[in-house]
Amino acid sequence: EMVCIKSSRDLYDYFHPILCDSSVERCYVMLLNRMNRVIDHVLIGTGGLTATVVDIRLVMREALMKSATTIALCHNHPSGNIRPSKEDDLLTRHVAQASECMDIRLVDHIILTDGAFYSYSDEGRI
Repeated sequence: EMVCIKSSRDLYDYFHPILCDSSVERCYVMLLNRMNRVIDHVLIGTGGLTATVVDIRLVMREALMKSATTIALCHNHPSGNIRPSKEDDLLTRHVAQASECMDIRLVDHIILTDGAFYSYSDEGRI
């Protein structure tokens, strides 16, 4: 049974077990079909304690290879601070722009800590 993602809370619940114990920043792209069911999730960036480098082309490549019509981003903040950085804002904007060109929908980008999360979608920023 494929997991269905209907909200930022669903994204958080999916990624929390994967990311809650990580001592470094890791960024994943979630690939979804038209019914918002999870096709796969792929690690697209690993960083240090405060930043992650993500190649936008890698994100798009994964989406195209798996025929995803919808994607979501998720990364953790090991510091426990859920506030997005300028880099997080830039990444979100760039992925949204690239996705739009490819007719792929970016539904959300969540920043996760152990027990809390920030959702660009919930904040009206996607």
